[in-house]
Amino acid sequence: MIGHLSFGVADLARSTAFYDAAMGALGFARVWTSDHGVGYGVPGGDDKLALFPYADALAPGAGFHLAFDASDRAAVDRFHAAAMAAGGTDDGMPGLRPHYGATYYAAFVIDPDGYKLEAVHQ
Repeated sequence: MIGHLSFGVADLARSTAFYDAAMGALGFARVWTSDHGVGYGVPGGDDKLALFPYADALAPGAGFHLAFDASDRAAVDRFHAAAMAAGGTDDGMPGLRPHYGATYYAAFVIDPDGYKLEAVHQ
């Protein structure tokens, strides 16, 4: 249903380093780079997530979060570890979330701009 998503970040270099690590842990890659932004997606493919610098970037309000599919539970674990090492804030350690489903395994982090991110394997 969604072709791609883009949002603003306060510091493009800081966010690029964060997303290079977090997306790389899930098997995604930076697929384009310019002075005006960066895009992430499947290696060799089009972008599904783009980041653009905005001096007054604000994270979306309560209830917004962006979930990325993970190939397996180990990828969820790698995502969380990489995001934390790259300046993210923990918002839920990797683990089962039975209130979402019996096999719902996820981790939650807050990126440097305050966006709530999730990696999930079901």
